[in-house]
Amino acid sequence: MDWQPEIPRWRQVYALVEERIDSGMYPPGTRLPSAHDLVVETGIGQVTAKRVLRELRQSGLAYMEPGIGTFVARLPEPPTGG
Repeated sequence: MDWQPEIPRWRQVYALVEERIDSGMYPPGTRLPSAHDLVVETGIGQVTAKRVLRELRQSGLAYMEPGIGTFVARLPEPPTGG
């Protein structure tokens, strides 16, 4: 990854995962990469990777199934006009 030194790394990895969710690369119900997978892919530390997953859950973008993994949450349907 090309790191932006003025932005914390956890935020940059969070933005990467969020972009993948928004683009449909990780559709609702899809298992997200584990903390270990994020470490391997991005080179961040284990503590930072765990923070990314925790922040995704706290923001409502993901949920955890204990012992299984972290998954993309079902996103609300966009409002319909009319």
